Amino acid sequence: MTKHKAGFVNIIGNPNVGKSTLMNAFVGERLSIITSKAQTTRHRILGIVNGDDFQVLLSDTPGIIKPAYQLQESMMDFVKSAFEDADILLYLVELGEKELKDEAFFNKITNSKIPVLLLINKIDIGNEELLAEALKLWQEKVPNAEIFAISALQNFGVPEVFNRIIELLPESPAFYPKDQLTDKPERFFVNEAIREKILIHYKKEIPYSVEIDTEEFFEDETIIRIRSVIMVERETQKGIIIGHKGSALKRVGTEARKDLEKFFGKQIHLELYVKVNKNWRSDERQLRRFGYNQK
Repeated sequence: MTKHKAGFVNIIGNPNVGKSTLMNAFVGERLSIITSKAQTTRHRILGIVNGDDFQVLLSDTPGIIKPAYQLQESMMDFVKSAFEDADILLYLVELGEKELKDEAFFNKITNSKIPVLLLINKIDIGNEELLAEALKLWQEKVPNAEIFAISALQNFGVPEVFNRIIELLPESPAFYPKDQLTDKPERFFVNEAIREKILIHYKKEIPYSVEIDTEEFFEDETIIRIRSVIMVERETQKGIIIGHKGSALKRVGTEARKDLEKFFGKQIHLELYVKVNKNWRSDERQLRRFGYNQK
């Protein structure tokens, strides 16, 4: 009888290198929201991939940045914790990238006692010459890593990485029930779906000043009724979110509802409201309420 393997595989790297895309390629569900704006991922999101004799616990983390305010400090704490409980580290870089934005994190990777798989992503947008340069550069910089060239978006090289992860996993019973996809509650995915639409449709500081609070989530046989509040920091932002005669808010609601119907496989009734919640990004108590402070 084959022994059961299970372990934590944590994905780290600079903003926008494709961590969430890779995570979703592994899990096969859109667990992490993906947009082209930096700092899309604010939390650690656990995606679970189950097989008969394995359970891979994938952790997508925020991109590594130099923190400028309290929320970003907290986001970087999620990245630090990713080093502490990993059985395998996936260090994701994109083709053409030369370094990690934070020297201390880089040292942690090069001195890691656990297996490190360095994945050069987005090779579909480069050529062989660029790839050869990248392989040489990263072999010198991270000699302790096994290097793979992949395109998470095209799912190229991803199955090979996954097979290697399974080979490296420690023997262990499963940590979560085998039918579970993630450690996050349903409301978390509602919040993320709404936040994704705000990231896509609004400019400048608006998406980064927003937090979503799903106040009601009632599910019955055929329909889920959801009531969510979009929180902004200033009155002017509230006006921008709502838009002329409510048109901008309506677009966010319609698009988020469609995504959520796909995700939950049920009809969704979604009510959206906008509230001003001054300076929530710098307020310890509020950050804790939104799940940012792990302390």
